[in-house]
Amino acid sequence: MKFGVFTVMLPDLTPETAVAALHATGYDGVEWRVTSVPASVRHEPPSFWGNNLCTLAPTLEDAQRGRDLAVGAGLEIPNLGTYIAVGDLPAVENAMQLAVTAGAPAVRVGVARNDQPGDVHTLFAQSRAFLQEVENLSRRHHVKAMIEMHHGTLAASASAARRLVDGFDPTCIGVIHDCGNMVFEGYEDYRRGLELLGPYLAHVHVKNAAYERPAAGGVWRARWAPLQDGVVDFAALFAALRSVGYAGWVVVEDFSQAYDSHTALRENLAFLRRVQRAA
Repeated sequence: MKFGVFTVMLPDLTPETAVAALHATGYDGVEWRVTSVPASVRHEPPSFWGNNLCTLAPTLEDAQRGRDLAVGAGLEIPNLGTYIAVGDLPAVENAMQLAVTAGAPAVRVGVARNDQPGDVHTLFAQSRAFLQEVENLSRRHHVKAMIEMHHGTLAASASAARRLVDGFDPTCIGVIHDCGNMVFEGYEDYRRGLELLGPYLAHVHVKNAAYERPAAGGVWRARWAPLQDGVVDFAALFAALRSVGYAGWVVVEDFSQAYDSHTALRENLAFLRRVQRAA
C-alpha cells in the first residue's frame, strides 16, 4: 500500500509547505483539493471547507503547479479531490484535463444527494445517466472517475455504491471506500463490503468519527475523531483490505483537529503503519 494525504485536512498550510511536510514525514503522495475558494471567505481563518489555503484552483496553471510541487518533493498524485455535482459534465471534462496536466490518474465525481428533489428511483436514474457520460469522457481522456462512499448520498454504503456503478467499465469508473463516512451512514462489514465492490474498489480514504450523547439524552450524533480513537476498527479494515488483495492508495483526511497539521501528519502515518504491520 501507499500512503497519502488529501489536502482538505491541511487548511492552514500552503501547497508549498504541505508537500515539504509530506515528504519530511514519509508519505508517498498528495491528493490535491481542487476547487475555487470564494473571495468572500479569503479574509476568514483557515478552515477545511472555507478558506482552505491548501487548495488548487481548477485551472491548468494550478494543475501544473501541483504537479511541479509534487515532483519536486518526490510525491505522486493519485487523485484530484474535485467537487463535481451530478450532471455537471463540463466540470468533469475540465477536471480530467486538469488531471492529465497534473499527472493524476483519477478525479472524484459526485452522485445524487439525499436532499435533492425527487424520489430515490429518479435520483438513481439521474446518477446512472451521468456516470454513463462520465465513462465516455474517461475513455476520451484516459482518466478514471471515482465516486466516494459518503453519508447523505446515494452511495453511502459499499452495496449502494456497487449498485450505482454496476455494469460500467471498472477501468473508467471506480469507488472510493471511506470508513469514516460510514460511521455517519452506510456501515457494512468491511470485508463483505470490499468483496461487493470487487473490481470497482479504486481508492481508499481513511478518517474516524465517534458518537456523542446529548447531556439530556436522546439521539446520539457523530462527530469527527482522531484515527486512533473512534468507531472505526482499523485493524479489521486493514485485514479486510489484505483479504481482497488491495495494494493501492490509503489517503488520510483527518477532520478531528486533535493536533496541529504537522503533528497530525506524523501521528496519523505512524498509526497507519502500525496497523498495517499488524494486519
